[in-house]
Amino acid sequence: MNLPVPTALFTPSWHAELELAYARFGDSTRPVMRRHLGPLRVQKHLYAEGPEVCQHIIVHPPGGIAGGDRLDISARVEHNAWAQITSPGAAKWYRAVGPAYQTLDLKVAPGATLEWLPQETIVYSAAQAELKTTIDLQGDARLFYWDVVALGRPASGERFDLGHFQAQLDIRRDGRLLWHERQRIVGADGLLDSPIGLDGQPVFATMLVTGEIDAELLERCRSLAHEVRGDLTQLPGLLVARCLAGEALLARAWLIDLWRLLRPALLGREALSPRIWNT
Repeated sequence: MNLPVPTALFTPSWHAELELAYARFGDSTRPVMRRHLGPLRVQKHLYAEGPEVCQHIIVHPPGGIAGGDRLDISARVEHNAWAQITSPGAAKWYRAVGPAYQTLDLKVAPGATLEWLPQETIVYSAAQAELKTTIDLQGDARLFYWDVVALGRPASGERFDLGHFQAQLDIRRDGRLLWHERQRIVGADGLLDSPIGLDGQPVFATMLVTGEIDAELLERCRSLAHEVRGDLTQLPGLLVARCLAGEALLARAWLIDLWRLLRPALLGREALSPRIWNT
């Protein structure tokens, strides 16, 4: 007797892994590990700012993440090295009958710098996206991290009415917790329109930077003219910026302008935007 088999059993899924490591040799940072499994790659490393900063662009050839997919990414920046990692475009999480996962494990050694600057994440209605990020800083390691999340596709008239977006972020320095955050947003939840939630805005963004700035620079950051609702908070050893926006491009433009102001003050280098951001 032939019984019907659930179509979910035949739903294709991808398991992709990417492991990166960077080390300092003289006055240059070089990739010393680039291991991948499945459809996850980095393009050729670039030195737009000279040999000290090694830039990599993470590419996911399928173009989107569907139910059952799992992406595991790890990066290690060794003593005094400097890595800047970004992406060529938006990461898209498609509607699905089951969850898809991404884990991100970042380690930064003493004297090293990591800039984690991906483009936006778009979570389609009915997607089930579950992300976990762990960042371990050692000694005086420096971090510049951001993420932009767009729920639904408002330009196409799609609200985030089904599915869920779930994220966890932990940042530690020498084992001591600096930042812990958990988010879970369910489709059509009242949080989407509540004034204590997203207040009707489909896009939210977060920036976290190690270090402290003075009151004058903090006010300059707060005075940036952008079509977002955002603000910054200086915590001991950690600067936090958040915003709500109607479009991902607006949130990303705000983050980039903050990066241009803060990078010289906190990392000691002028900000030179990766060319991939303009394509």
